Amino acid sequence: MSNPLEHALEKGLFATRWLLAPMYVGLVAGLGVVLVKFFMELWHLIAEFSLESEADEITVAILSLIDIALLGNLIVIVIFAGYENFVSKMEAAEGNTDRPSWMGHVDFSGLKMKLIGSLVAISVILLLKDFVALDSKGGEADYTSIAWRIGLHFTFVLSGLLFAVMDYWGAKRQVLLATAHDAHPDVEDAELDRITP
Repeated sequence: MSNPLEHALEKGLFATRWLLAPMYVGLVAGLGVVLVKFFMELWHLIAEFSLESEADEITVAILSLIDIALLGNLIVIVIFAGYENFVSKMEAAEGNTDRPSWMGHVDFSGLKMKLIGSLVAISVILLLKDFVALDSKGGEADYTSIAWRIGLHFTFVLSGLLFAVMDYWGAKRQVLLATAHDAHPDVEDAELDRITP
């Protein structure tokens, strides 16, 4: 039987996960701000549209809408996956036909990959907006700013690749450990961990 003081401490530490819940509620407020910004951009596109509008201007405006929508998707992924991974299961979503298929199946590793994937997609949209705007301006642009954005984009891509490789190695190691444990059930886990490549 465990020490009552130790049990109380562990129970208190386990309850601290609820300190994350207000952060996810705050992200919901952030999602509301993103929604307002989306409709402001949409109104701006509709109000300034005319038959004489350049295709490049419309493309940049629509890319801005896509960029904001991707940001909204990213916020929802972080809210749902973060809450389910670190706070509590969402019982309200159980059995609901509208429940996203990935919900409850995205672990911390998957959340990192979805996050970096969303950042890469947003970065691509921003770069595409820059190049379309550059073309429509006839070559007037801040090339230093564009170079920084390209560098940042490649940093996101490289980070995503490194995360994927690390996750692959981690999963492969877990499979090797499980196989070694099945083959040698009498050997301690620490010893298996030491001898497994």
